[in-house]
Amino acid sequence: MQGDSADTTTRPLPTAPGPARPEAGPPEAPPPFFPSLLLRAAGTLLGCLTALPGLLYFAVAGTLLGPLLLWPRTRRHALAALAAGARRPAALERRRRSVFFGDRFPDRAVPDRRILRYFAARTCAGLVTGIVVGLLVFGTALAGLLAAGLVRGTLGWRELLTQTLLGGVLLFLDVQGLLALEAFDARLARECFGPSERELMQRRIDELAASRAAVLQAVDAERRRIERDLHDGVQQRLVALAMLLGRARRGRTPEQADSLLEQAHQESQEVLTELREVAWRVYPTALDTLGLQEALAGVSERCAVPVRTDFAIAGPLPVSVGTAAYFVVSESVTNAAKHSAATEVLVSVRKHGPVLVVRVEDDGVGGADPAGVGLTGLHSRVRALDGRLHVHSPLGGPTTITAELPCA
Repeated sequence: MQGDSADTTTRPLPTAPGPARPEAGPPEAPPPFFPSLLLRAAGTLLGCLTALPGLLYFAVAGTLLGPLLLWPRTRRHALAALAAGARRPAALERRRRSVFFGDRFPDRAVPDRRILRYFAARTCAGLVTGIVVGLLVFGTALAGLLAAGLVRGTLGWRELLTQTLLGGVLLFLDVQGLLALEAFDARLARECFGPSERELMQRRIDELAASRAAVLQAVDAERRRIERDLHDGVQQRLVALAMLLGRARRGRTPEQADSLLEQAHQESQEVLTELREVAWRVYPTALDTLGLQEALAGVSERCAVPVRTDFAIAGPLPVSVGTAAYFVVSESVTNAAKHSAATEVLVSVRKHGPVLVVRVEDDGVGGADPAGVGLTGLHSRVRALDGRLHVHSPLGGPTTITAELPCA
């Protein structure tokens, strides 16, 4: 599919298993649950321990820099010195989040005030987490004593029921407190080292604005293509038909008039066929009446290259997703027939969880043009649905186009 290309990445989506991305290796297996849980627990306990040096730092540095912080003329320099001392332990906290919790943060400069605010809040959160962990350990010890008393037979059933109910409530509160504190710790690290919620919202607004502009450009390009098809194809044939009818009217002999009328009839049939093709490219009615599978069958029938289709969708699809999937296949197959010198095209339409994965592969010469108009329009159409379009087209082929369309 050498005529057009687009290689885009938007917000992360689930990737279908299998060879959807030729240049990528097999998907990595997710980490086991229990080692991951133990790793996170170790990171939480380590966070409790690192909060103690933080408390000591603020106690000592606050005592030494306290007078300078109160004086307006020296406040800025004192805050800079306080933040400079907090940068190294804050970097260690960032490392702890990366090692034990798998967080990934961009490499960027963090302002002093944000570093200081993060380290202070992180110290307080770590101390509170340590208290909650201590209560949990204390409750576990009491549960052990309760079990020992039950084994010795010195504990009555009424007292056992009361202690069990009270212990269950306290255990629930402890666990919920730990989960909330861990979420708070993650949010603090994200606000400091990663893009904040405001930055993420601004990024999302920029993506939507770019997507809207791209959709408008794609609509304009589609209108120009339709106008070109009508002007260069249907209109020219209608002019030829009118000329044939005019010559037939002026025919001097019945034989000449019959011949011209026969040509006019054949031309009218060709005009009708081409007009039907243009209307089908604008929007196939089979999508609404028969569904995506039959619409793709129509694409295979009209293509000059053999097309094999693997369609494995059980339930109905959202209208917008089905329309985008159809145009991805139609444009890709058309490019393969026109530009790639392919002898066969493979089309796969499957659903992996909440994502519809459309994959079109041809055995052509490859070398897709990044500035192609057709796949740029497909990129805009897919991105408007928060999807992702990927094109892999090395020189010599094969060319693979994969579109991931969220159905939720």
